[in-house]
Amino acid sequence: MKIGFIPIDNRPVCYSLPESIAAIDKNIEIFLPEKNFLGNLFQKADIDSIFAWIETLPELDAFIVSLDTVAYGGLIPSRRCNDSFEQVRNRVEKLKKLLSEKSPKIYAFSSVMRISNNNINEEEKDYWSKWGKKIFNYSYCIHKYGTVCQNEIPQEILDDYLLTRKRNFEINKLYLDWEKQGFFDTLVFSKDDCAEYGFNVQEAKSLEDMGGFVKTGADEIPLALLARAVKGDFKVCPVFLEPDYKTLVSNYEDISVEKSVLGQLELADCIISDNLNSDILLYVNNFKENQGEIVMGIPTEQFDAVWHSPEKPYMVADVRFANGADNKFIHEFFKFDFDNNFFGYSGWNTTANSLGSLICAAKIKFLAKDYNDKAFKKLQYIRFLDDWAYQANVRQLKPDNNSINYLMSGYEKIISEKLGLSFSVNYSFPWNRLFEVEVELY
Repeated sequence: MKIGFIPIDNRPVCYSLPESIAAIDKNIEIFLPEKNFLGNLFQKADIDSIFAWIETLPELDAFIVSLDTVAYGGLIPSRRCNDSFEQVRNRVEKLKKLLSEKSPKIYAFSSVMRISNNNINEEEKDYWSKWGKKIFNYSYCIHKYGTVCQNEIPQEILDDYLLTRKRNFEINKLYLDWEKQGFFDTLVFSKDDCAEYGFNVQEAKSLEDMGGFVKTGADEIPLALLARAVKGDFKVCPVFLEPDYKTLVSNYEDISVEKSVLGQLELADCIISDNLNSDILLYVNNFKENQGEIVMGIPTEQFDAVWHSPEKPYMVADVRFANGADNKFIHEFFKFDFDNNFFGYSGWNTTANSLGSLICAAKIKFLAKDYNDKAFKKLQYIRFLDDWAYQANVRQLKPDNNSINYLMSGYEKIISEKLGLSFSVNYSFPWNRLFEVEVELY
């Protein structure tokens, strides 16, 4: 099976993770543009080079595309880019022409522009450092009350912000027209960092009313679409380790953990079952009261039960904390050996992020026509190093390029013993911030 894949940007979870997951089945050949064609925190994608790359591709079975990459240069540039609607439309229409010539099934997603409730402009326009919270409040009040009591935002900044939103919304409506023409096999509109009210919530509802398919999340959606492109029956039974709390809402999301689980399974084209004799069990280490977040100093009650290694195939979504594993759960989890029933672990970032990436890898392993066990274990090695060792532990020590190898070495030994193989490991911070670490195995 030949699959083209255009990521959101060059972060490891966007670029390297789909490669690692696809490698589980040697029958899957995945094609990605050169990493340096893609955008980063400060630079947008080289769109012309991506177009030239598309022209070189062979006949494909499926094409997974993050539309923001081609429209604006990436997810972050979609909020910063000052290009006109006409400029953006011309680019995406060129993409449509190129993909039409290749005739694959097209699985695509585009973001609903987020509104972050802070004054941090790292991923926003410069004026967000002063006016971000006020813009959020303006949006919230306009949606909830239809007016604002007092507008302190300078008119030129407000006008620019609203114009950017309008452009992105009109482009999303254009994609919706293409879907109605049959161009997409699947089109998803993603929304992340959601509040109860705001322009983004209004736009998402409008797209739904027009027939659009809207999902909470972002970075994991291309992986869910990759799972969707891999055809075959895959019956999954979710099992919540805290069943009385599955209706609670995760950090950075606007739906319950249960709805997030069901939504990710649906998007990945899995058969959802309540039968414990399903093909695979999806264990969800969900939270009580509130989702914790170690790096933000938000506590929550950790796993306090006894884990028994299931006799059936299983995977584990560790979402008790956002941005990292539950240390007590890992302690219990590692008491047992991993056998052929183990189909993966993930505790990456948000609940949706963990679920989408986990389900994709498990589905590809289950349906693999030419299974690669080393690739699967390599993927798990990275996930445990990143989600558990780094995010839940070492990150709090604020490591740098000089100290991280030493700080991670003890965890490497534990994971090597559990998985029965070892690698030489290199760590780096590709976006020069602690939020992302790149784990490369040799």
